[in-house]
Amino acid sequence: MITLTEHGGVAEITLDRHDKRNALDVAHLTELTAAVEGCVSAGRRVLVITGAGSAFSAGADFGGVYSDGFRTALYTALRAITAAPIPVIAAVNGPAIGAGTQLAIACDLRIATPGAKFAIPTARNGLAVDPWTIRRLATLAGGGTARAVLLACDTLDAPTALARGLADRIGTVDDARALAREIATYAPLSLRYSKHAVQALTEPDTWDNRLDAEFDECWKSADFAESQLARAENRLPKFVGK
Repeated sequence: MITLTEHGGVAEITLDRHDKRNALDVAHLTELTAAVEGCVSAGRRVLVITGAGSAFSAGADFGGVYSDGFRTALYTALRAITAAPIPVIAAVNGPAIGAGTQLAIACDLRIATPGAKFAIPTARNGLAVDPWTIRRLATLAGGGTARAVLLACDTLDAPTALARGLADRIGTVDDARALAREIATYAPLSLRYSKHAVQALTEPDTWDNRLDAEFDECWKSADFAESQLARAENRLPKFVGK
């Protein structure tokens, strides 16, 4: 089950399969995709993804991973997260294994609790992850870490993930929520442009042609004018995404 809560400009999606440690199957991935797209359509400014209980996600549900539709459902969900024009924060509240790590690195920021762990042990199972996942992992944590995780099947604890760049902060789910609320006060057009510009490092064919237009849009926006007015009036700006 996927649960969705919304507070102002922040939406929170929780993977909630206690009996399976939030393992992912086709049905839950399809539901996750719909929830992400629904949050974007509803105009939410920031999205938090976390897991119920003591695990973020134990990865693929092996009861369904061998089905024809699993890979399609997984990569559709990952693309929905990366394509969302809003910041997505993974509140990694416990182990994120296999597809759980893929889900975490698809997000823009990762707040890891002290008990969080990251691993992609596909070589132990005769499976593989797509080239996008490997590029994303290497971009975040470096080629050495990517090799250690994929070839030696290393598991990274939270301090190691933070030191390698795989996690951005160590903190609680509440810390992730607080960060989301803060980011929700920032200029949406600026956030969208920055997200897309960073993604262009690994997906140039997808974003490069759009970045110049989004860059210009930031400087011509009503939010930019609002920032100037707010500075003159010695107050915090109120951004509307236009």
